[in-house]
Amino acid sequence: MSAVITGRDVVVVRDGQVALAASTFTVPEAAITAVIGPNGSGKSTLLHAATGLLPLESGTLEVLGKTPVEGRSDVAYVVQHMNVNPGIPMTVREVVSMGRYPTVGLLRPLSAADKALVNDAIALLRIEDLADRQVAKLSGGQRQRVFVAQALAQDHTILFMDEPLTGLDIQSAQTIDDIMHEEPARGCSVVFTTHDLEEARAADHVILVSGYVVAEGAPEDVLTSENLARAYGLGLLHPENTAGLGIIDDAHDPHHTHDHEK
Repeated sequence: MSAVITGRDVVVVRDGQVALAASTFTVPEAAITAVIGPNGSGKSTLLHAATGLLPLESGTLEVLGKTPVEGRSDVAYVVQHMNVNPGIPMTVREVVSMGRYPTVGLLRPLSAADKALVNDAIALLRIEDLADRQVAKLSGGQRQRVFVAQALAQDHTILFMDEPLTGLDIQSAQTIDDIMHEEPARGCSVVFTTHDLEEARAADHVILVSGYVVAEGAPEDVLTSENLARAYGLGLLHPENTAGLGIIDDAHDPHHTHDHEK
């Protein structure tokens, strides 16, 4: 498969500290790529660099053959926590419609074709019944579906998602997971960060990060006990069952409280 993202010796510095040491990696076209690693390992940093939100300290990074630029119309990005200002009573439909702004422009009215794309995105995320509700009054899972719908309404070739399933109710998580696995059939490349090994194993391509890219490739080649030990440290692994190897992480603690639909 050809690559939509190519990074060579990429180094990213945040707040005066190296957040991602020299790393070389690729993201294949029309496939699902999981970026997995422990907290603070540089997963989100890698995404921020690819979307142009963070500059490179050194190395080269090409996204669809170009240098990453923030706000480019062919890249959609769903961050882990989207701030919702309760003082701005925007409805679900209005927020999803914002996905058309990179193509149409901020002040231009949406055409019938644009409105159809918005409606399609709302239907895909199963939030038709929420379309006229204020986003600030929705549950966390519902809001996440709204922002994924906004990304889908945008003209995009790559969909970046930062921990899209963490802390969600089952219905929202399943809906978003379904969308992620349907996007490649539409020619879109999906890149998402995760702590969850099972989510990573279900991807087509995996990038294992621990301050640098430890390994990348097919899940069965990357998610080995040896690579995971390098990335996480032996104390965080369950070596008694390599086939079902698990990782202890606060975000996926079985006692972690999840946000439920209202």
